[in-house]
Amino acid sequence: MLNKMDLCLFVFLFLPFVSSGSGDVYLITMEGEPVVSYMGGIDGFSATAEDSMEEMDITSESVTSYSLYLKRKHDELLDSLFEAESYKKIYSYCHLLNGFSVHLTPEQAKALSKAPGVKYVEKDGKVRKLTTHTPQFLGLPTGVWPTGGGFDKAGEDVVIGLIDSGVFPKHPSFATYNTDPYGPLPRYRGKCEIDPETKRSFCNGKIIGAQHFAKAAIAAGAFNPAVDFPSPLDGDGHGTHTAAIAAGNNGIPVRMHGHEFGKASGMAPRARIAIYKVLYRLFGGYVSDVVAAIDQAVQDGVDVINLSVGPNSPPSTTKTTFLNPFDAALLSAVKAGVFVAQAAGNGGPFPKTLVSFSPWITTVAAAVDDRRYKNHITLGNGRILPGLGLSPATHANKSFDLVSVSDVLLDSSVMKYNPLDCQRPELLNKNLVEGKILLCGYSFNFVSGTASIRKVCETAKSLGAAGFVVAVESSYPGTKYDPVPVALPGILITDVSQTKELIDYYNSSTKRDWAGRPTGFQATASIADGLAPILHNSAPQVALFSSRGPDVKDFSFEDADVLKPDILAPGSLIWAAWAPNGTDEANYEGEGFAMVSGTSMATPHIAGIAALMKQKYPHWSPAAIKSALMTTANTMDRAGRPLQAQQYSDTQMMTLSPATPFDYGSGEVDPKAALDPGLILDASYVDYINFLCSIPGVDPQEVSNITSSQCNATHGKPSDLNTPSITISHLVRTQTVKRTVTNVAETETYVLSTRMSPEIALEANPPAMTILAGSSKEISVSLTVRSVTGTYSFGEILMKGNRGHLVRIPVVAMGYSS
Repeated sequence: MLNKMDLCLFVFLFLPFVSSGSGDVYLITMEGEPVVSYMGGIDGFSATAEDSMEEMDITSESVTSYSLYLKRKHDELLDSLFEAESYKKIYSYCHLLNGFSVHLTPEQAKALSKAPGVKYVEKDGKVRKLTTHTPQFLGLPTGVWPTGGGFDKAGEDVVIGLIDSGVFPKHPSFATYNTDPYGPLPRYRGKCEIDPETKRSFCNGKIIGAQHFAKAAIAAGAFNPAVDFPSPLDGDGHGTHTAAIAAGNNGIPVRMHGHEFGKASGMAPRARIAIYKVLYRLFGGYVSDVVAAIDQAVQDGVDVINLSVGPNSPPSTTKTTFLNPFDAALLSAVKAGVFVAQAAGNGGPFPKTLVSFSPWITTVAAAVDDRRYKNHITLGNGRILPGLGLSPATHANKSFDLVSVSDVLLDSSVMKYNPLDCQRPELLNKNLVEGKILLCGYSFNFVSGTASIRKVCETAKSLGAAGFVVAVESSYPGTKYDPVPVALPGILITDVSQTKELIDYYNSSTKRDWAGRPTGFQATASIADGLAPILHNSAPQVALFSSRGPDVKDFSFEDADVLKPDILAPGSLIWAAWAPNGTDEANYEGEGFAMVSGTSMATPHIAGIAALMKQKYPHWSPAAIKSALMTTANTMDRAGRPLQAQQYSDTQMMTLSPATPFDYGSGEVDPKAALDPGLILDASYVDYINFLCSIPGVDPQEVSNITSSQCNATHGKPSDLNTPSITISHLVRTQTVKRTVTNVAETETYVLSTRMSPEIALEANPPAMTILAGSSKEISVSLTVRSVTGTYSFGEILMKGNRGHLVRIPVVAMGYSS
């Protein structure tokens, strides 16, 4: 039986399946405030808005009755317009948005958009995934966890909601048998679905909630229950991985192929995990389902939301990227006191590739940390070729004969599959391969995912090979080569010139008959041990794939006065838990751990660190937490040099260039400093509404339609928002902006200084100020164009306190003559 708090989202759980037909799913927002912001005014329904979700009792009579009232209004509208069998309502949104999603024909959607009380109609779109050593790299075990009672208390009673592909609940990273018991947490009001296969709950105390959302996908005809699991079970691997990074248990051995690659831990190992599954194997996910999951997570009482998902492109139906149901739901989540971390996207290193736009969201870029897995192969002629190979060495470091796959084909006419990829052992002559190192090719099949290094290893092993080499002969621009853990000695040669040297040596050492058939293999090689990582001081670096700014304010990709991304966190080659039935990475199918890269992996680092901050400062707003993370971030690497970003050279080879705030935001996260930031720059829901109203060209009615909030008569400029960064995309002559800082430490005197590219003059006043504990002061920042270059200038405001706090505000501007 459904309880009261399920009424808004799950009242349609038992409706029969309706096929997609000729229609689509649409998201609709309605006139009237949602629960989170309803201040009263309707006869018979008392106010439901509170200052925080902790103060709101969603099971109260006022919340329940108002939710039912909104749902009834949705139903009455649809019933008045359409025949009952001609549409299917998917969700009613009552808590963060007042609206619903519904399956309609385009003609019905057009009629609905003109109906009284309807403010906004948008066709549903898809979302996608944005796809261990990092606690030590970030200094958590020595610098952060001890201050909160140790790793076994880090994140205690904080709930992280993971909106992703589900979870594999039996993984040791989420086990409770070696931990202190998890007691009840009454303020969390979520529920746990039952596994339809095992009839057991997905929850165990560590996992405190588990639900799945697929109604929009079902209505769209995309959902296949035989493949996509109609439960919170992770059939992909991605959700299990992100959950473990954020809050997986500490000290879990990462074992694969008989070797231990260290011990894994989440950032907040004692935090609770609430799973909201919205991503599926075959198609990704739908915005309607994601909005429903966000709405439910906030109702349930999560403290932090991790979104390693994002839209496929900026919204095209609104005048600005910041106004759409997805971002509006997240704005209401922030209003309810929930911190939101979202992946920046994996469209790097190209500019304007972000899929996370709004200033109320903490947008996370991905870094390469200090750990590298390198290996090499030594040829019989003495040449040593570098490559990637997370594998053991060939036996006793002795050399073995090399044999090319093209020379051991049983039937060279079999070309249905590319035999040079070494994916099908039945195509190769075992007698010629056994005891030798098998030399394989690297076709586009590896890029597309239909071939894998794991399968090469399985092929070589089944043929009795001593090892294998995969050699890249043609470069594929944009390809990211990652080391893959394998049980057999193996290496991937990624440099085309090194591959040519290897093949030339092989051909010159192989005897052939008049028809070109090999009569003797005399090329030899040995593969070194690549299991141990090498630590580098040139870390962190912004990862090649990490999406870059500037942020865009509309679908025409005009620059916004918002700095994005916000923060940099490790996101390259991250070891964490994996779902054994996960299909997201072919190299890790059937495994319990995976080493995966993406801004998806960077985001849960920030979500977990935010949980540690929420534990220490339970009443801080999401904006305060975001500020503390940003103003204390590092812009230098471990060797004390300015951060660098991986880029492409003119020849499409990976190179390094000086990083800018469009690559890393405010810098790499420093958890210890963030827990003691000195000053914060706070912002409220009203501030964000004023920001939306200040965007040039935005219709105040559109702001009202999507947020249910009205614009005031005066709303300034977007750069006036009290964010811990300053961005002015079109600076003419001089512009002055204000920032209000609040002291969250003891009374301290700060000295202000500025640094800026010479094209822009930057001044901050007052030059010094004493701020009492708990007090706030305003600083005035002036930017003046000195010369017009057509490029952005970068700088910063530094506020150095006499008690040791250092607050840094990045400044970005482009000067124009008029």
